[in-house]
Amino acid sequence: MSRLSLAVAALALGAAATPAFANLALAQKNACMACHAVDKKLVGPSYADVAKKYAGQKDAVDKLKASIKAGGSGKWGPVPMPPQAQLSDADLNTLATWILGGAK
Repeated sequence: MSRLSLAVAALALGAAATPAFANLALAQKNACMACHAVDKKLVGPSYADVAKKYAGQKDAVDKLKASIKAGGSGKWGPVPMPPQAQLSDADLNTLATWILGGAK
């Protein structure tokens, strides 16, 4: 394989992996990971459990975006989730889509 082919393959692999890392970084930047983990309950539910709860709902992204932005309590137990009103619509969409996709 030529060096150019290897370079193109490496760039394609890096580009494919970047969104997941970027979404994890966005969750970390906004302190989401202080209360949530991908596959286990911490203070709040795991992202895997969130994805299961919303599975099959055609408006799942919009519902999750609204829940993230407004915060709330009672959906997952007594501990309230603080509102994340500072997040842009683009960041809310990115996080909701990432979470519903299994946070991968």
